[in-house]
Amino acid sequence: MSLVFERTEGLVDMPTHYCPGCTHGIIHRLVAESLVELGLMDDAVCIASVGCSVFTYKYFPCDAYQASHGRAAAVATGAKRVLEDRTVFTYQGDGDLAAIGTAETVHAAARGENITIIYVNNAIYGMTGGQMAPTTLVGQKATTSPYGRKAELQGYPIKVSEMLSTLDGTAFAERVSVHNPAHVRKAKKAIKKAFEVQTAKEGFSIVEILSTCATNWGMTPPDALNWLEDNMIPYYPLGNFKTPEEN
Repeated sequence: MSLVFERTEGLVDMPTHYCPGCTHGIIHRLVAESLVELGLMDDAVCIASVGCSVFTYKYFPCDAYQASHGRAAAVATGAKRVLEDRTVFTYQGDGDLAAIGTAETVHAAARGENITIIYVNNAIYGMTGGQMAPTTLVGQKATTSPYGRKAELQGYPIKVSEMLSTLDGTAFAERVSVHNPAHVRKAKKAIKKAFEVQTAKEGFSIVEILSTCATNWGMTPPDALNWLEDNMIPYYPLGNFKTPEEN
């Protein structure tokens, strides 16, 4: 029998801590495969955030830091400036990056820090119980918005990729999704491109990945994938917002 699928060398062989149906595992694999295929894993530095991805450092066989909540971009900046030849990337959720870490993220992009940010947007605070996040959709229910988010009360969801693409220091910004195999392949292509941008020393790169949270959305995993496609993508359109060629 021929082997057609196996664990990538870029992931540590250990049980996952994520909920059943969570797409963090898919994203981890895409990051790992990209680093291995580009020959960057041995010299990579992962900056883990606070949130569902808090144990990211356990899954990748590379050096890693655990940043305080929201400070991953700042920690990555320090690591990259000291270790200029290393591939430095953060792995952050929307609560970490777009709420408490907004300032660190925006100013790292504005400075054109040569780092890569893997930004997982599941429109909710996952680890801490399903509170409303800066990315929660208008009308979407959460533990802190039980009747649904109201624009007149809590404002509108933040479109991070569009916002960062307006900054001169941002070299690459793209939004992808992992809700079906075709989009998983597109997501991997974007992640590899972001790492290539860093290797070429072209500046700040970010890949925003639309993800599910079946547990806190109160759905089955299949229903969560469908909800992402029907509700998140219309508000967070997929596509490339900036490439180095446009700078």
